Amino acid sequence: MEKRIGSVIILVKEKTSTQILNSTISRYSDIIIGRQGIPVSSSGYGIISLILEGTTDQIGALTGQLGRINGIILKSALLRDKDN
Repeated sequence: MEKRIGSVIILVKEKTSTQILNSTISRYSDIIIGRQGIPVSSSGYGIISLILEGTTDQIGALTGQLGRINGIILKSALLRDKDN
């Protein structure tokens, strides 16, 4: 299956969700190219951005599991190589 490049932006609204969030992200470390976390202390939430390279099934499995975590809001985008 064709690999794609993807990006996921995660808004962590509840700090109690971070343990399951980090555990889920760790299970998919083989498709994660980069990860950046930024605390927004003035608002009490955090933002995590992930850059991914994997099949649509792999990326969909990760985002599906993340989307079911309470206190998490996410948005993802995938790119396809225009030469393929």
